[in-house]
Amino acid sequence: MRQIVVRQPGAVEALELIDAPMPTPGPDEVLIKTAAMGVSRPDTLIRKGIYEWMPPLPASPGNELTGVVEAAGADVRGIDVGQPVLLSARDLPVRGGCYTAYIAVPAAAVYPLDTNIDLAEAVVLPSYLVAYAMLNDLGLRGRITSIFINGASGSVGGALVELAKAEGLTVIGSAGSEQRAQYVRSLGADHVLDYRRDPIIERVLALTGGRGVDAVFDHVIGAGFPDLLHMLADFGTLVFFNIHASLPDRDVFEEMRRTSTKSAALRCFNMHSYDHHPARRRVLMTELIALLHARRIRPRIGLRLPLEQAGEAHRLLEDGAVSGKIILTP
Repeated sequence: MRQIVVRQPGAVEALELIDAPMPTPGPDEVLIKTAAMGVSRPDTLIRKGIYEWMPPLPASPGNELTGVVEAAGADVRGIDVGQPVLLSARDLPVRGGCYTAYIAVPAAAVYPLDTNIDLAEAVVLPSYLVAYAMLNDLGLRGRITSIFINGASGSVGGALVELAKAEGLTVIGSAGSEQRAQYVRSLGADHVLDYRRDPIIERVLALTGGRGVDAVFDHVIGAGFPDLLHMLADFGTLVFFNIHASLPDRDVFEEMRRTSTKSAALRCFNMHSYDHHPARRRVLMTELIALLHARRIRPRIGLRLPLEQAGEAHRLLEDGAVSGKIILTP
């Protein structure tokens, strides 16, 4: 069977297509025939050998896939051959492993899907899980009416837009081009600002009548990060998840002191917190699957590439050249 592996971490050329042995499921495992594989930033970190939860080498970098159960071990109950399923490496003992045509995993790790579900859309749900967890488990649900998303055209940012609109929230996002802005609008955002040209703080305050937004979500950080405190409403929350740019150019706590009349909160979010709370993670994912089944969310596929073009998928992801999820097909 075909599989992408990394033997020596490095650039996209480190992704090697091999003919690997067909896995055999153990008594409590299922064998999945892959339909779609998601391409995400942790995959690029595995390729580079710098992922904090790095699997042993040689490693297959993928962290999510969908497919159909091809075979089941003797002790497996409740999952039949032919069952469509979603697999996230978050539910496995070791990350990665999903850039592959077939995979054998514990039956307890997979999520059953309806037979009529789009498996390409379903493979995007692990990205939605980050957004869904932030909206549900940070004490925000029920007390916020408006949010700002910095970089709303990314996979998590886009999921935040769609999930927040499904909850009836007012959503303001930022994007770096008109093409990306159009994409964010297509997800339902009420307003989209150009972070390269617009005075973001002033525009957000103007759009909210001077009140500000109840929550800000930022995955970039960067030099101007402390400025985001100024767009918060009273009792608002600034949430940062991941860091894709430099650290702030000045003391964040000093800026919080300057804006202390807002009683603002600063939250750090990391999906790996759920490594200690796997039952809660499964509840959240199950709820997301229900939203997809009910068509209350519709994950966007930005690009489909065959497995042998995994290197190109990584290049496009790192260049930010695609709006929506990049997926690989076997």
